[in-house]
Amino acid sequence: MKRFQTSVRKSIWVGTLAVLLLVLIAGCSGNKNAPAANKDAQQNANQEKNQSANTGKPAVGGTFVYGRPASVNSLDLHNQITANNAFAIDKVFEPLVAFDSKGEIVDWLAKSHSISDDGLTYTFVLRDGLKFSNGTDVTADDAVFSLQRHLNVGGPLAIAAKVDTIKAEDSHTLVITLKESYTPFISELSNFSNGILPNNFGGVSEEEFFKKPVGTGPFVVEQWDPAGDLTFAKNPYYWQEGKPYIDKLVYKLIEDDSQAINQLKAGEIDGIESLALQNAEEIKNGADTTVVTNGSWVTEQLFFNTLDQHFSDVHVRRALALAIDREGLTKALTFGYAQTANSLLPTAIPYHSNDTIKVLNFDLNAAKEELAKSAFPDGFTTKLLVASGNSTRAQEAQIIQAAGKEIGINIEIESIELATFRERFFAYDFSAMLNSGQADSPDANSIIAFQTDPEGFSKSYWTHYTNDEVTKLLHEGQKTADGEGRAKVYSDLLQIVAEEVPYIPLYYPDILKGVRSSVNSFVVLPNGSVRFEEVHVKQ
Repeated sequence: MKRFQTSVRKSIWVGTLAVLLLVLIAGCSGNKNAPAANKDAQQNANQEKNQSANTGKPAVGGTFVYGRPASVNSLDLHNQITANNAFAIDKVFEPLVAFDSKGEIVDWLAKSHSISDDGLTYTFVLRDGLKFSNGTDVTADDAVFSLQRHLNVGGPLAIAAKVDTIKAEDSHTLVITLKESYTPFISELSNFSNGILPNNFGGVSEEEFFKKPVGTGPFVVEQWDPAGDLTFAKNPYYWQEGKPYIDKLVYKLIEDDSQAINQLKAGEIDGIESLALQNAEEIKNGADTTVVTNGSWVTEQLFFNTLDQHFSDVHVRRALALAIDREGLTKALTFGYAQTANSLLPTAIPYHSNDTIKVLNFDLNAAKEELAKSAFPDGFTTKLLVASGNSTRAQEAQIIQAAGKEIGINIEIESIELATFRERFFAYDFSAMLNSGQADSPDANSIIAFQTDPEGFSKSYWTHYTNDEVTKLLHEGQKTADGEGRAKVYSDLLQIVAEEVPYIPLYYPDILKGVRSSVNSFVVLPNGSVRFEEVHVKQ
C-alpha cells in the first residue's frame, strides 16, 4: 500500500494504509503468527501453552479490546488508505479474493475465479448463501456496483487496470474484461478498497451508509466516535460458520506507546496494534503477555520533498544517504526484529533485489564529497518532520540528525501529533519526514507505483519525485508477465531509485503485536492487519 503507517503501513498509509500496506519470511524474530521465541525454559513453556494454533474447541464470546494509536475517522473504502481506517474497513467489507498470512492470494467472497490465457478476462463465482450483515443476499450486481463505484471515485487505491466492462452474467457470476493486460490486477483486487457493498448503498445516501455501513465482514459497527473509540459487534450473518468467536471488538484510542504498554500489562486491553520494537522484549517476557509477529510488507524510510530547495538537489540526497549508517541504525533500534533495507521493496515481496542492488552504503568521506558537488557545499539547515508518540521514530530522528551534523547539514527535528503530521505531509508541507511505505497486496507494483508515479494519487509518496525512465519502467512492469523479464524491469527501476534516493530505505521491520497470554488464534496479516474472526480469548 502504499498504505503507509504513520504510527510506524503504503502504511502509515493501508495500507496504508499506511498511515501508508510483508510475507514469505518472518524476519529474524521467529515464526509467523506465533509468539516470538523466549530466552529461557519457563518462557518457552509459556509460549507452547499460548500458541495461536490451539487444539480443541475455541472459546466463544467476550470482548476483545485493541489499543490503537489513531482513531477511525472514515469507513469509506474507496476514499481511504491510512492504516487507522483501512484496518477497520476490512472488518466490515471483504473483497472477492484476499491474501492469507503468507501473502498468497486465496478466494474469499468468490468461491472460485479464473483468468483467460490472454490476461484480459477475469471470471468470479460467488459463494453460495452469501449474505450482507443486514441479512440480504449478496449478488453479482452488488459486486458490479462496488467495483464500478471504485472506478468512478478513483481514490488513493484506485483501480489502475484499464477496465473495459464489469458485468454480472447471473446472480452468482461476475466477469471483468480489461482493455489490455495488467499483471498486478488479481493481486490488487485483494485490497480492502475492493470490498463488496450493497448495490446502490442499499437504498440510502452515501453519507448515511458510511456512518453505519453494511458489508459481508465478520463485524458490524455498533458505536463509533471518529475522534475516539470504535466498537464492533459480531455479524450474525457472517459466511464463515461459527465465526467470529468474540462477540465484540473494541478499537481503543491510545496515542502514547507507554500508556498502551501499561494498559496491556494491567489487563485493561487485550492487544496492542503498534508495538514499538524496543518494547518487544518486555512484552514477550511478561508474566501475562506475549508477542505475535510476522514478516512484513513495510519499508521504514526517510522521505525527501523534492520540491524543497535543498532536497531537489540529488547530490544533497545522496550525501545524506551516504552519511547514514543504516545497518548500525537497524541494529540499534530494532532489537533483531528487522532487516536492513537496501531496496524500496521489502524482502517478502517478489522482485525486491535487496541482495543484488548497488546502494549508497555508509561512507562519511564519500558523503562530504557528494555534498561538495551540490549547490550547498557548506551545508544548510533543514527540518525533519516526525509523528510524536513513537519512541522508535524519535530515536531514528536523532540518529539521522547526528549523521547530518557530520557532513554539515543541521537537521532540526519537528515532532508533532499524528493527525497534524498527516495533514502536513498530505499538503507537501515538509522538507524531510520519517514514515514507512507499505504494500497493500503481494505484488511489487503495490509499493513501486505509489512511490514512483509522479501522476499518481500521492505524487510519488508526497516526494514529487519524477524520472521519465522510472515512469517508463513502472508501466512496463505492470504489463510484463511474471518471470525473468519482469524481474529485470524492477531491478533496473530499483537501481535508479537507489542512486537518486528520493527516499532512503532504512529497514524492513517485522510486524509486532503485543497481546495478553489468554489470547489465541491472533492471525497477523503481512500488511499489519489482523484476522479477528479467528481470535478467541480464554475465559
